[in-house]
Amino acid sequence: MNSVAEKQPIRLSNRIHLIDGFDLGLPERTGTYVISERELTLVDTGPSSSIKHVKKGLNDLGFSLEDVKYIIVTHVHLDHSGGAGLLLQDCPNAKVIVHPKGARHLSDPSRLIAGAKMVYGEQFDQLFEPILAIPEDRLLIMTEGDQLEIGTTCQLEFWDTPGHANHHFSIYDPVSNGLFAGDTVGIRYDQLVREGIDLYLPSTSPNQFNPEKMHQAIERMTKANLDAIYYGHFGKTNQPEKALRQVTEWLKIFVEEGNAAFASKQNADQLAKRLFERVRQYLKSQKVLDDHEVYAYIQVDMQVSAMGILHALSK
Repeated sequence: MNSVAEKQPIRLSNRIHLIDGFDLGLPERTGTYVISERELTLVDTGPSSSIKHVKKGLNDLGFSLEDVKYIIVTHVHLDHSGGAGLLLQDCPNAKVIVHPKGARHLSDPSRLIAGAKMVYGEQFDQLFEPILAIPEDRLLIMTEGDQLEIGTTCQLEFWDTPGHANHHFSIYDPVSNGLFAGDTVGIRYDQLVREGIDLYLPSTSPNQFNPEKMHQAIERMTKANLDAIYYGHFGKTNQPEKALRQVTEWLKIFVEEGNAAFASKQNADQLAKRLFERVRQYLKSQKVLDDHEVYAYIQVDMQVSAMGILHALSK
């Protein structure tokens, strides 16, 4: 595996690249998509700790920060948008595009910070600082059905896709017939997929997880007959139908385990262990060894997802 300093942007097509943001210090955790059209467009920035990697990746691709026209954040959770304000300082010609329910959190991130501190506790400062407010005149709000022309043959379309968060949209790219889906339809574990093992798990983090809305978003994407899905965590699948089918099955399992934990008054740590064990048993059946690097990622995800599930059930 390449070191952080050596890693080059991943070429997904002749016009789309993925820059690894090394969220939580982990490779292939979150990334920034670069769409090379007339108007250079980025999708998600990662947290502020990722911005140095984003800048290096753009330079490696031959772009300057002055070239960036649009910075789209799929939603305002800090692992996707926390670095937007920091990056924007050095992108004088850019605007940040955000869901209408997320805009106020970018112009005044105080509530977002407070919520993240409840999840990440003492690790918050190390993982996410600094978080800079974005001036309102540099925000551009997009909602269901809105379109954005970034090239002569490319008009991005925005889809309202709650389930993971109410301030979440996905971005349809007609050129690749693909969708930048953020976290709505789950997490793609590149550490396994590149070994030929499929694992697409739902991301049910607090505090707006809604299983019905998530299922509706999955159905919408299934009916769209997409050729590609670009995940916030992490990378691209060329088999959307297969990935969406698997995340649907896991969503049912997550809710079942959540109901059982809630009924027996288990806490988030106990539910996280239940979820982790279900995933571990599946991976064991796929001949994945217990010391595989992917388990470091899954443990983090199950902890956050357990919190979201119990929060949803307590409403």
